[in-house]
Amino acid sequence: MAVYGALGLVEVLGSANGVLVLDRMCKTSGVKYEARYTRNGGHDTVVVSGEISAVQAAVDSVRENPPCEIIAAAVISGPADETARIIADWSEGKM
Repeated sequence: MAVYGALGLVEVLGSANGVLVLDRMCKTSGVKYEARYTRNGGHDTVVVSGEISAVQAAVDSVRENPPCEIIAAAVISGPADETARIIADWSEGKM
C-alpha cells in the first residue's frame, strides 16, 4: 500500500470537468494523479498526491480560480491507512 505525504480531493460535476481540474492541479505543482471516482449523478472526485505544500497549492489553485464549479475540495495530510486503502480501491476500479 502506498504511503502518502498528502492527498488532495476535488469533487466536480462531470467527467470532463474532472479532467480540467486534474490538468490545472498537475500544472500548478508537483502532484501525482492517484485516482478518480465517479458516482451516480455525474459527481467526479479527482485525487492527487504529493508533498503537503504541493498538494495544498494544487487544491488552492482550483479553489481560488476554478475552471468549473467545485462542489467540494479537501487536503488530507498524512492520511490514515484506511484512507490509503480507499484510494487504492478507487484507482483499481473496485468501488
